[in-house]
Amino acid sequence: MKYTLAVLVDNRPGVLTHISGLISRRAFNIESIAAGYTEEADTTRITISVEADNEVELEQVVNQLSKLVDVIKIVNLTYVESIERELALIKVRASKTNRSDLVNVVEIFRAKIIDVNRETVAIELTGEESKIDAFCEVLLDFGIIEIVRTGKIALARGPVPAKEM
Repeated sequence: MKYTLAVLVDNRPGVLTHISGLISRRAFNIESIAAGYTEEADTTRITISVEADNEVELEQVVNQLSKLVDVIKIVNLTYVESIERELALIKVRASKTNRSDLVNVVEIFRAKIIDVNRETVAIELTGEESKIDAFCEVLLDFGIIEIVRTGKIALARGPVPAKEM
């Protein structure tokens, strides 16, 4: 099963390496990991999508992560009503003959064309993982040259921030 963890840490060099190393040593597959600034300058938020066999195994990893000096708080967002998004940048072949069809597909998925040249179009799309997967599936007909995805970021719904959960 896939689990989504929000990990608040002190903004220091090497913290991300310690966290990802601890998870991988426990033989968990990290589906995605995204780190970024928060509303507090000295805090970084790391969103981790990890695959585990069961809740007990996940709890062991969470307990070990909690022991790291730089970890402030860990919130399991898996069962919390939350908003999850990914960002994808996709470069696709675009000829004069198929460019209008490509523009129509981009509009249907509410994506944005961010760069155009004679042979290619670069597209930006945000949304849930399933939406991006479906978009990529449609773009296969045009010829995908390159894809970059951020991985999942998540935010719990409602007024309570992760640091208070």
